[in-house]
Amino acid sequence: MGITSRMIPTEDASARKREIEEKLKQEQETLSFIRENLEKSDQLTKGMVSILSSFESRLMQLENSIIPVHKQTENLQRLQENVDKTLSCLDHVISYYHVAKDTDRIIREGPSGRLDEYLACIARIQKAVEYFQDNNPDSPELNTVKARFEKGKELLEAEFRSLLTRYSKPVPPILILDAISVDEDIELQEEVVLEHLPEAVLQDIICISGWLVEYGRNQDFMNVYFQIRSSQLDRSIKGLKEHFRKNSASSGVLYSPAVQTKRKDTPTKKAPKRPVYIPGTIRKAQNLLKQYSQHGLDGKKGGSNLTPLEGKDDVLDIEIDSYIHCISAFVKLAQSEYALLTEIIPEHHQKKTFDSLIQEALDNLMLEGDNIVSAARRAIMRHDYSAVLTIFPILRHLKMNKSEFDSTLQGTAASTKNKLPTLITSMETIGAKALEEFADSIKNDPDKEYNMPKDGTVHELTSNAILFLQQLLDFHETAGAMLASQVLGDTYNIPLDPRETSSASGSTSDFNKRLLSSYICKVLGNLQLNLLSKSKVYEDSALSAIFLHNNYNYILKSLEKSELIQLVTVTQRKAESSYRELIKQQIDIYQRSWLKVLEHLTDKNMPIFQPGAKLKDKERQVIKDKFKGFNDGLEELCKIQKGWAIPDKEQRDYIRQSQRKIVSDAYRAFLHRCANISFTKNPEKYHKYRPEEVEEMIEKLFDTSA
Repeated sequence: MGITSRMIPTEDASARKREIEEKLKQEQETLSFIRENLEKSDQLTKGMVSILSSFESRLMQLENSIIPVHKQTENLQRLQENVDKTLSCLDHVISYYHVAKDTDRIIREGPSGRLDEYLACIARIQKAVEYFQDNNPDSPELNTVKARFEKGKELLEAEFRSLLTRYSKPVPPILILDAISVDEDIELQEEVVLEHLPEAVLQDIICISGWLVEYGRNQDFMNVYFQIRSSQLDRSIKGLKEHFRKNSASSGVLYSPAVQTKRKDTPTKKAPKRPVYIPGTIRKAQNLLKQYSQHGLDGKKGGSNLTPLEGKDDVLDIEIDSYIHCISAFVKLAQSEYALLTEIIPEHHQKKTFDSLIQEALDNLMLEGDNIVSAARRAIMRHDYSAVLTIFPILRHLKMNKSEFDSTLQGTAASTKNKLPTLITSMETIGAKALEEFADSIKNDPDKEYNMPKDGTVHELTSNAILFLQQLLDFHETAGAMLASQVLGDTYNIPLDPRETSSASGSTSDFNKRLLSSYICKVLGNLQLNLLSKSKVYEDSALSAIFLHNNYNYILKSLEKSELIQLVTVTQRKAESSYRELIKQQIDIYQRSWLKVLEHLTDKNMPIFQPGAKLKDKERQVIKDKFKGFNDGLEELCKIQKGWAIPDKEQRDYIRQSQRKIVSDAYRAFLHRCANISFTKNPEKYHKYRPEEVEEMIEKLFDTSA
C-alpha cells in the first residue's frame, strides 16, 4: 500500500510535463508562423510603397501637363459666355425698340374680350418705359412707349367703366323683398344672395382694378366705381318703391310672388316677417271711425254725426309701408355693396369709397323721412293729430334696425353715421309734440251746440280720442320712448328712478310703460272734463245724462276690448270701477226724469174714502188729474226719449227693463187703489193704457226705428 501511494504523484507529474512540452511546441510553431507572415507583410508593404511612389510621380507629371490646358479651356468658356450674354442683351435691348410696333394692334383694339393678352402687352410696354428711363431718357422711343402706356391705361379705365356700366343693373324688387323677408318658423333657410355682376365680369373688373392700383398709379377708377354703383343702389331702392305704388293699391301684392304666406302643407315657403308695421294702420283707423259713426258697439244704428280723421287714405299706407321696406332694403343692399366693394377696391380706400357710394341713396331716404316729419308737423299745425300715426311705424322700424344700420355704416364719416340718429330724434320730437298737443286739444275742444249729437249718442271727440289711443297699443314702446325722449316725466308726475333710466332722454321699458299709461290717463281725464262741459249744452238733464252715459260706457267698453285697460291700470288701478260708477250715476240721473210722471201715481193728495162711498167733485177731480198727468207725462217722455240713442244693447236693455219695472209696478199699484172707485162716467178717457201697454211703450224707448 505504501509503494502504490508514492507512485501516483510521479505519474501525474510526468503527464503534466508532457502536456506542457506539447503546448510549448505549439506556441513555438505559432510564433514561427507569425514571423514568416510578418516578413511577407514587410515585403508586400515595401512593394506597395514602391508602387505608390511611382504612381505619385506619374500623377505629378500628368497634372503639370493638364492644368495649362484646363485654364485655357476655362478662359475660352468664359469668353463664350460673355459673347452669349452680350448677344442676349443686344436682343433684349433691340426688343424694346420694337415694343411699340409689336403691341400697336392689340392696344388699339382694346382689352375687351382678351384681358390677359392685353395686360401682357401693357406689361411689355411698361418694361420698355422703365428701360428707356434708366438707360436712355433722352431717346424718342421713351416718349413713344410712354404714350403707348398711357393709351393702354386709358383703355383699361374705359373697359373698367364699360364693364361696370354694362353689367350693373338695379336689383329687381322681387329679389329685394325676398332678401329682406324672414320666416322665423324655418330654422334653416337659404339666404338670398344678391349677385350684382356676373362672375366672369367681376373677375375682369377685379383684375383691372388691381392693375390700375399697382401699375397705373390711378385712383380715378374708384370715383367711377362709386358713381356707377351709387346710381344702381339708388335705382334699386326707387324700383322697390315703384313696385309698391304699382302693385299695392290694385292687387294688394306687397311682396314677391314667390314669397307666399306659409301654409302647413308647404313648410319650405317663406312668409315675410312684418315685425314693425302692418299695412293699413291709418286705413284701419278710418274704417273704425266710419263704423262707429254709423253703428253702436252692438251694431245697431246710433249717432250719425261722427266723421273719420281727416285726410288719410290707402295711398298713405302704401307710402309708409314702402318707406319702411326701403329702409330695410337700403341696409341689405348696402351690406351687399360693401361685400362687392371689398373685392374690387383696395383695403385702405374701401371705407371712403363706400361712404361716397351710399350717399345718394341714404340722402334720398333721409330726405323722404324729413318730408314725412314735415308733413306731420304741418298736419299737427292744422290740429290733425292722426298724422302722428304715420310716424309711429316708421320710427319703431328705424329704432329696431338702428344697430344693424350703425353696423353697416361702421367706418364711414361721422356726418354719414349721424343721419339716422338725427332723423330718429326729429321723429321723436314731432311725435311727442303731437301727443302733447292732442291731449291739450281733447281738453280744449269747444262746446259747439251744432256739433252735439241730438240723440245723446257718442260724441265724435270721444270716438276719435279712443281710436287714437287704441293705435298707441300697437306702438306702446315707441310712444313711451317718444314721451321719455322729451323728458316729460314731470308732466305726468312720474319720478325718474335712476335704476330705470339710463339717461335724461332714455328710459327702460317699465318706465316708458308707466309714462304712456299716465299719458293715456291724462287724455281720458281731459276727455271726461270736456264731456262733462259739453253735456251742459243740453237743456234736458236726462238727455245730458244719456249723453254722458253713452260716452262713459263707450270709453269703458273700448278700453276693455282693445286691452287699453291693462295699460291704464298700470297707474290708475281703479279706472274700470271708476267708469262703472260714473255710468251708474248717469243712469240714476236719467231715472229721475221719470219722477214727474211717477209722482202722479203716488198717494200725495189722494182722497181718503171708504169703499163704495160717493166721492165729492173735488176728490174725483184729483183722481182725474192724476190719470191725466200720468198719461200726458208718459206720452211726452216716450215721444221725446224714443228719439234718444243708447247704442250698447246691453245697457239699452238694462235701462229699459229697470225703468219698465219701476213705472209698471207704480202704475199697477195705482190702478189697484183706484179699481173700485167711481170717479168718472167715462173711465176709458182716463184709464187710457193697460200696464202691458205702458211696458210696451217703455220698451220702445231709444229706438228711432220704432
